[in-house]
Amino acid sequence: MAHKAVQLDRETFSCPICLDLLKDPVTTPCGHSYCKNCIKDHWDTEDVRRIHSCPQCRKSFIPRPQLLKNTMLAALVEELKKTGLQAAPADHCYAGPEDVACDVCTGRKLKALKSCLQCVASYCEKHLQLHFESPTFKKHKLVEPSKKLQENICSRHDEVMKMFCRTDQQCICYLCSVDEHKGHDTVSAAAERTERQRELEVSRQNIQQRIQDREEDVKVLQQEVEAINGSADKTVKHSEKIFTQLIRLMEKRRCDVKQQVRSQQETEVSRVKELQEKLEQEITELKRKDAELKKLSHTEDHNQFLHNYPSLSALSESTHSSSINIRPLKYFEDVTAAVSEVRDKLKDVLRETWTNISLTVTQVDVLLSQPENMTRADFLRYSCDITLDPNTANRRLLLSDGNRKAKRVSQQQSFSSHPDRFTNRWQVLSRESLTGRCYWEVERRGGAGAAVAYKNISRAGRSDECGFGHNDKSWMLYCDTNSYYFYYNNVKTPVSGPVSSRVGVYLDHRAGILSFYSVSETITLLHRVQTTFTQPLYAGLQFNYLFPGDSAEFCKVK
Repeated sequence: MAHKAVQLDRETFSCPICLDLLKDPVTTPCGHSYCKNCIKDHWDTEDVRRIHSCPQCRKSFIPRPQLLKNTMLAALVEELKKTGLQAAPADHCYAGPEDVACDVCTGRKLKALKSCLQCVASYCEKHLQLHFESPTFKKHKLVEPSKKLQENICSRHDEVMKMFCRTDQQCICYLCSVDEHKGHDTVSAAAERTERQRELEVSRQNIQQRIQDREEDVKVLQQEVEAINGSADKTVKHSEKIFTQLIRLMEKRRCDVKQQVRSQQETEVSRVKELQEKLEQEITELKRKDAELKKLSHTEDHNQFLHNYPSLSALSESTHSSSINIRPLKYFEDVTAAVSEVRDKLKDVLRETWTNISLTVTQVDVLLSQPENMTRADFLRYSCDITLDPNTANRRLLLSDGNRKAKRVSQQQSFSSHPDRFTNRWQVLSRESLTGRCYWEVERRGGAGAAVAYKNISRAGRSDECGFGHNDKSWMLYCDTNSYYFYYNNVKTPVSGPVSSRVGVYLDHRAGILSFYSVSETITLLHRVQTTFTQPLYAGLQFNYLFPGDSAEFCKVK
C-alpha cells in the first residue's frame, strides 16, 4: 500500500511532457503545470503558427502567455526529492526495445544518457558519473546514445578505428595503418572529419543559398499569382462593363429602328387611308351621278330630257386617281438590308477583334529563368506560327505560300488602300501579335531584315518614322549576303557571327529579351537586346529597294 502511494505522488508531480519530476515548475493559464524548459520548447515549435496550446487540454492562447514559476509546486517537488522517492526510477526511465540501454546496469537496464567512443559502451546517468569525476575518463569522447558503437571497432584487429585511409576511403585502426594499409595516405579520423566538415559547411552554405534563392522564387511566384488574379479580375470587370455598354447601345439602336419603322409605318398608312377615303367619297359621288343619268336616260319627255341633260352630263375631273403611284412591294425591306449589313460588319469586326483578344490572352508564363545556353530544341518549345498581314504589305512586295513568304518585285501589286499599309518602305508586318515567349525562324534569299515592331509604328512619312529599326518602336537584324547589322532608334550596329540563310528570333516579352540567332547545323547567338516592352509586338520583314528578287519567309519549324 505504501509503495502504491509513493507511485501516486510521483505521477502527481511529474511533467506531462518529459514524464519526469517537475523542474522549475510553471503553470499555464488553463491550470496545467510543466517543466519550464519542456513547455518553452513545445511553444517554440508552435511559434510559426502564432497560436500556442496546452499539450493536455489543447486550449489555445493568443498571444503566447508569459510563464511564471509555480512556487508552491517547486517547494513540494523539492520536499519530495528529500524523501528519497527519486531513487526509484519511473518506468519510462528503463530502456525499451527502441532505446539504447546502459551497458553497465545489471538486471533491468536503464536508458543510456551518453555513449563513449573510447570505451565503446553506453552509460546511464549513474554509471556515467565516472567519466565526469575521474581524470582518466574526462578526455573520452562522449556522444549521443548510439547502437552502432561496434561499427567503430576494427573487425580484423578488434581495435577502435581512429584512423582514416584516404587511399581506400575507409576508417581503419592503428594496426591497419602499419599492416595492409601501409604506404597509403592515412590521417587521423579527427583530421579527416575536420576536412570533411569544412566541405560539409560549404555544401550547407550552397544548399542554404539555394533555399534562400528558391524562397525568393516562391515569393516572386506568389506575387505573380496575386498579380495574375488581380489583372484577371480587373480585366473581367472592365470587359463586363464594356460589353454591357455595347449591349445597351445595340438595344438602343434596336429600339430606334423599331420606333422609326413604326413611326414611318403610321405616317404612310395614315396618308394612304386619307387618299383611300377621298377615293371612296368620289366613288359614292360617281355612283350617285350614274343613278341620276340612268334615271334621265329613261325619261320619255324629250323636252324634259334636253332641259336637264346639260346640268347632269357635266362630269367633274378626278384629282386623285392620276396622282396615285404604287411602288414595288418593298416598303421597309431596305431597312432590313441595312440592318443586315450592320450585322455582317459587326460580325467581321468581332471576329477580327476576338482573334486579337485570343492572341493577347496567352498562357501565363511563370517559369524560372531560362539558362543562357539554350539549344534549338529548347527554343522550339516556344515556336509559333506566323503569317503576314496583306493589309500592311508595301505594294512592291508579293506575298505567297499562305502569306508566309514575301518577295521584293518591280511591279506594283494591286493591293487595296488601307491605313495599315507601308507606303515608303519595302516591308510588311505579321497578322499575329506576340507576347509571352515566342520563337520563329526566317529563311532568306538575298538580303532581308528580320524585325519586330509595335502596331502603332508609322506606315507613311519619313524613313525614320516608319522604317524598321529607325525609331524607338521597332528592332531589326538586317542580313546581307556576308554580314549582319542591327538597327534600333536609327543606330546601326555591326554584328559578327556565322552567316547563314536562316535566322532564329527568340522573344521573351515579359523579361524584355529579344535575341537573334544564326541557324545552321548549330545555333549561334548573334545579338541580344535587354529592354522593357510596353506593347504587344508584331514580327516583320524588310527588303532593300535596290534589289528586286530578294525574298524571305517564315519557316514552319514545329
